[in-house]
Amino acid sequence: MDLLTLKTWSADDILSTVELGLAVKKNPQHYAGRLNGQTLAMLFQKTSTRTRMSFEVGMRQLGGQAVVLNWMETQFALADLRDEAQVLSRYADVIMARMLKHEDLLCLSAGSEVPVINGCCDRYHPCQALGDLMSILEVRGAFEGVHMVYVGMWNNMCNSLVVACTKAGVRITAVTPEVNEPSEDPELVAAARATGLFDQTCDLDVTDADFIYTDTWVDMEFLDNPEFATEKERRVQVLAPYQINGDLLKKTDAYVMHCLPAHKGYEVTDEVMASDRCIAVDQAENRLHIQKAVLMRMIAPESV
Repeated sequence: MDLLTLKTWSADDILSTVELGLAVKKNPQHYAGRLNGQTLAMLFQKTSTRTRMSFEVGMRQLGGQAVVLNWMETQFALADLRDEAQVLSRYADVIMARMLKHEDLLCLSAGSEVPVINGCCDRYHPCQALGDLMSILEVRGAFEGVHMVYVGMWNNMCNSLVVACTKAGVRITAVTPEVNEPSEDPELVAAARATGLFDQTCDLDVTDADFIYTDTWVDMEFLDNPEFATEKERRVQVLAPYQINGDLLKKTDAYVMHCLPAHKGYEVTDEVMASDRCIAVDQAENRLHIQKAVLMRMIAPESV
């Protein structure tokens, strides 16, 4: 079973993985050695901090080994993607790939003979969303009655949160005046609406929110790219009223979530990130535990 997008995972798949992540966090020694002798290949076409550290450390804590491959230091940039994926899968028991384009991730998965995990692409970020559900469950103890308000650019993170929340029974409102074009997924939106747990608006109302979630307005690879400067400025002008700041938090008791890295002064202020209402660092920590849960499900589901 691959994890390319949560669209293909059932509610039971999602909930059981989140519960396993919590169990791993509470009793890590119980799971030490579960993946002894197994190898994780990690392919990075884009930069990473949390995804790399959580997968690499997690794999080692489970008794396995992780091999890091930088895209430009391999033949992936030159050769047929499916061929390279097939060869890589002969060396590893699971592949985690952080790709620029979802289409290339699908091609890699088609060539691989072992499970492939999406470590983030331009359309989805499923592992982050699973970790976020784990963070919500830690805070609230249950998903029933929880309301998340996602604020800002509709992007890969928003896609994965909408699927994760609606399948877990969490109500989610997307306050998204702009859509990042590669992330457009009408099928995903239609499925979310059918659950009755999803709404989309441009009205920034957080009065009944339990969690406010935001993410960068500009993809990390374009943030300091001079060729993207004009578009960046346009987005900042459009999205400035949707910044998560101290004035907004006065209207709600909600916790603030962010997948990081945060661009302070843009989608969120330094004041908010430093407040005790912000659980972004807890989310980042939970990436370690949820990655371990994902790896066990991918490689040795019988062990869990």
